[in-house]
Amino acid sequence: MKFRWSPAPPQPLLAGQLAAQLKIPPLLAQCLLNRGFSEPSAIDNFLSPRLKNLADPFLLPNMAVAVERLLHARDQNESLIIFGDYDVDGVTSTALLVEVLRSLGWKVDFYLPNRMDEGYGLSADGVENCLKKFSAAEDSGATRPVKLLLAVDCGSTAVETISLLRSRGVDVIVLDHHQVSSPAPEAVALVNPQLSALNLQPSTTFTELCSVGLAFKLAHALVKRGREIGLPGAAEFDLRPLLDLVALGTIADLVPLTGENRILISAGLQRLNTTQRPGLIALKQVAQCPPTLGAYEIGFQLAPRLNAAGRLETAEDSLRLLLARDLAEAMPLAQNLDSRNRERQKIERGIVEEVIGAVQAKFNPQTDFVIVEGQLLWHIGVVGIVASRVLQQFYRPTIILGGEGDEWRGSGRSIAGFDLAAALRECGDLLVRHGGHAMAAGLSVQPDKIDLLRQRLNELARRALKPEDLQPLLRLDAEVGLDEMSLEMLGELARLKPAGQGNSPVQFWAHGITHQRPLQRMGREKQHVKLWVTDGAVTHEAVWWNGGDKSLPVGKFDLAFAPQVNEFNGRRTVQLKVLDWRAV
Repeated sequence: MKFRWSPAPPQPLLAGQLAAQLKIPPLLAQCLLNRGFSEPSAIDNFLSPRLKNLADPFLLPNMAVAVERLLHARDQNESLIIFGDYDVDGVTSTALLVEVLRSLGWKVDFYLPNRMDEGYGLSADGVENCLKKFSAAEDSGATRPVKLLLAVDCGSTAVETISLLRSRGVDVIVLDHHQVSSPAPEAVALVNPQLSALNLQPSTTFTELCSVGLAFKLAHALVKRGREIGLPGAAEFDLRPLLDLVALGTIADLVPLTGENRILISAGLQRLNTTQRPGLIALKQVAQCPPTLGAYEIGFQLAPRLNAAGRLETAEDSLRLLLARDLAEAMPLAQNLDSRNRERQKIERGIVEEVIGAVQAKFNPQTDFVIVEGQLLWHIGVVGIVASRVLQQFYRPTIILGGEGDEWRGSGRSIAGFDLAAALRECGDLLVRHGGHAMAAGLSVQPDKIDLLRQRLNELARRALKPEDLQPLLRLDAEVGLDEMSLEMLGELARLKPAGQGNSPVQFWAHGITHQRPLQRMGREKQHVKLWVTDGAVTHEAVWWNGGDKSLPVGKFDLAFAPQVNEFNGRRTVQLKVLDWRAV
């Protein structure tokens, strides 16, 4: 697939002024301008994120009400149930809150829904099973009746379920970042930054926190209020060791790595690399992680293993791993998750091959703006990953559905310019339920409605998207000479990390490149290509991962690349990761 190159407009005068003022290289200044930073104070905060710059947690909508209700539960010795979700954000949120609340004297337990039996979120089935479980404990005299349920990473659209809970004498606090239904559920407190975005509450400083970020904020608010009222343990409680969980969940949930998220993950990555949490020590070992973790290792080594249990069944093993007290408890759980992840990968590969084959047989790029595919018995635990793989292949908003019986469940991924959650709202009459974000959403649908759903989503997409939107955009920070790509410069550019949503990795292009010597194919199936490229002044090694089946550059060409440091045999060199090329 060829990209649509989108070089950022060069701003040499402004970049030069910022470079002189901040004592940074002009190329770094240009990259900052490309990311929307032009004020020295904002640049300083971005390049040097500090925990002290986090906003007051009580600025979040309904946070004060949530804290007071939780304190009341502690005073009355009420049983509190944390109802989480089965992805990494939900599991890390639940682990963080269980750890904090138990340490500060709450009587707290947790419940994670079973993806296969209970579906996503605060479903009626999930809540019923949750209450039955803890009612059984109550009957045995182990606990008091459930009076308070804290829904984490779910609940913002659970109007009927929360109403049912209220009728049964159970108060609900919702701590969530997903889109809110209209009308909103009548929770005791709905702590959701989306309310600010909807102008339903006074504006807060940052609205892109995921649920583990919100869980950290709730912990901060409880400790802050606890210190004011003399809550035992609050004065000496240290929130910073929780930041390893925050970094893990935030990066895995693909929220923008800007603003407060950048502060949290910058501190969190430092914690994660020195963590004493037995579960994470064990997980890093079974995943064979390098000594220093970054966003890539979290996204592609740790997160998939934590997600594996929840994708295939229940995420309780993942949660118990994060709460494990020692390595003897943690290591078998981590090994089990590693095994489940391999099973998940096998299932996923089979479905991806089926979907891509089915789509290729009928795909019309002129009219097919959205891909919707479903099949009986496709595993609903992997449909989201499959949707991502299919989107990468065809660059179309994609929904993959599976299941059995008269209700299939699915997951969708979208592209820039098409709000998938909003589009599903336009299809509400065809769906059993739905929810999510602009770029990722979940849904349930009757199998006989799938063709109608595909038709309507394509109609909506043809109105929202132009043909050029269906060619992936390759954003490039600047045209550079290869001599600018030095180890010193890469060290300066590393100050922009960690990269992710909202803070794209640094990408450049060089003009008039030629091969300095013949290319070399690598990998078991010769699927990768190594090149030695030169602009006449400097030669760099370049690697094109999975470029073996693509059209390779000849003669003179422009090269789009991401610069990186290659460490081999104790030697550090500049290496270019090839993104695309075009003939001159």
